[in-house]
Amino acid sequence: MAVPALKDGKSEQIFDMKIDSSDLGRPDSLRYNILTWVLDERYDRAIEELKDFLEKPSDYPNFKPRITRFVNHSIDLIYAIKAKRSFPGINSLTRAKQQELREKFKEHFRELEYVLKTVEKIHGDLRVQDVRSTIYVVRALWIATVSLIVLAFGLEIVHGLAKTTVVVFDDSFGHFANWLAEVIGF
Repeated sequence: MAVPALKDGKSEQIFDMKIDSSDLGRPDSLRYNILTWVLDERYDRAIEELKDFLEKPSDYPNFKPRITRFVNHSIDLIYAIKAKRSFPGINSLTRAKQQELREKFKEHFRELEYVLKTVEKIHGDLRVQDVRSTIYVVRALWIATVSLIVLAFGLEIVHGLAKTTVVVFDDSFGHFANWLAEVIGF
């Protein structure tokens, strides 16, 4: 009962469950790879990919602790899907039991899709936090640079221009006092 992989832009009927390729995510994403391998009944490859993803070093230090339980749950769901789809003697079961197995497969598949979306969301959230922290650092550096320039300008005014201004006013006041003294006759 092999299920062909979905083609881009197509939808396919699996166990009376309509699956759209947009539900699988971007091609070459973790969600897309895992879900298509599960649909192709390549469970071992999907589990291996999840384990490799979990062991791969991340740019974000708290990524692995946040996704570990989701990845482990995904592996459990893949095992459950495998058990439902490769149930021995499925044809000897009543139609009601066969339908129950199909419903469980659908439920597990949708849950796997949701869990993988959650992992992608966590990764996206961490990426946004990283960008925000980078913006904060750049903004802080910019404010510090502007503050240093303003401080340098202020110090230049106080120590350079202010002293010069005092000398100029003192000299001007001296000239004015001398002129006034000559006018008065001292």
